[in-house]
Amino acid sequence: MEMTSRERVMATFAHEKADRVPMWCGASEEFWAKAKRELGLDDEALRLRLGDDFRRVFATYAGPMPTVPEGATYCTVFGIPRHGLGYGQPLYHPLAQASLSQIHDYAWPDPAGTDVSQVNASAATWGGQYAILGGDWSPFWHDAIDLLGMENMFLKMYTEPELVDALLGHLADYYAAVNQRIFDAAAHSINIFFIGNDLGSMTGPLLGLDLFDRFLLPHIKRLIDLGHAYGLKVQMHCCGGFAPLIPSLIEAGLDGLHALQPCCRGMELTRLKQEFGGRIVLNGAIDSQHVLIDGTPTTVRAKTREVLEIMMPGGGYVAGASHDTILEHTPVDNVLAMFDTVRECGVY
Repeated sequence: MEMTSRERVMATFAHEKADRVPMWCGASEEFWAKAKRELGLDDEALRLRLGDDFRRVFATYAGPMPTVPEGATYCTVFGIPRHGLGYGQPLYHPLAQASLSQIHDYAWPDPAGTDVSQVNASAATWGGQYAILGGDWSPFWHDAIDLLGMENMFLKMYTEPELVDALLGHLADYYAAVNQRIFDAAAHSINIFFIGNDLGSMTGPLLGLDLFDRFLLPHIKRLIDLGHAYGLKVQMHCCGGFAPLIPSLIEAGLDGLHALQPCCRGMELTRLKQEFGGRIVLNGAIDSQHVLIDGTPTTVRAKTREVLEIMMPGGGYVAGASHDTILEHTPVDNVLAMFDTVRECGVY
């Protein structure tokens, strides 16, 4: 019997076999505009053509914003001036030289500035047919890097650990309060709390397991526990080769991992499925870089079938690209070939 998208996804998160493998499509604004133009479709028609089983709802920040300094493209809610295409790069790190007291006294944003008034209405648009992603992305790790500078932060983990604790604590406090506002208003409309922190590089984790467990995991667990307290599944996006950190994330209660880059060290799909597939939902894994961008529809179909053969058994797998946002220079025909193959070959 054919399931609704919501039923399909929630069965997968329960590690039960659904009617078929659920499909996930995260795309950049540029790719999305290109695909709509090439296929002559509007937003929802494109989602239907691709077979995306998920829909996402957002709260918006409506509070006061820091002044954008000269030379910056924009300024984040934490006062980090950034410049360049897309998210850009920080012009400087505002707390690089800060003392512990200056960390505590910093102008941290007010969670009450988050407007949650439209979240329920947005979710209602899809009439309960799709798995709804919600909550704030909560990238406290990236914010800490921007505020301190990466190398500086790593040094301070050894020389001033209490300062790093204070910084991460303030960031996590903000995101926890924002998400509590969202869930108080709309948890009944949301199925999956979706957060994101990139912890890996092409060659392995950005920090060792000891530092991860000491500094980051408690805050990730806090967000996981918050989602669970509202009856939500919790999925985290994480780029790179972070396999050594996965057991800690599972122990913390994380329900799903996205987006699994098989070209990174330690992220071999057979190993990930064997070691972790029965304990956490694995989402993604179809290589964006070497298959979707550089391949042809024929090679995409072949590689997608190969991934399905590895990841499908026993359920617990969501099919999609190995990057959160399919990039503009990805051929639309390749993306169609990926999703059409999952629809054809991903049936249980």
